[in-house]
Amino acid sequence: MKRHKVVIDTNALISFVTDRDLDQQNRIAELFEKVANLEILVLCPQNVLTEFVYVLENVYGLGLSVIKEMITDFILMPGVEVVHELDLEILFAYWPEKIPDYGDAIVASVCKARKGSKVATFDRKFKSALKKLSIPSLY
Repeated sequence: MKRHKVVIDTNALISFVTDRDLDQQNRIAELFEKVANLEILVLCPQNVLTEFVYVLENVYGLGLSVIKEMITDFILMPGVEVVHELDLEILFAYWPEKIPDYGDAIVASVCKARKGSKVATFDRKFKSALKKLSIPSLY
């Protein structure tokens, strides 16, 4: 059986581990339940983890050991794959003209390179850019 692939954006991870928006948290929890049951493969670009650390440390004031534990739990979850390789041709076709945020452009390029993927994001501006590029998104 072919699993659906979802490329996760930083804001989706942040929504999962914080109570900033309970609706978003519940939606991501449902996604992760499917990931844990190996129904969905979550692709996580490495830069998403970098942004995750930055936001949790600098915005939410969490300690690095707590953040490290969260990342470790996440990447060890069955159905999660950290993506280190980028298709620079795709990335630079998007950034900066079509997607000004470099991190978002990386997420979009990973999604495009992994055919059949969707992006999990709550960022309205990013979702609008994805729609213009015919890249499917969740939420």
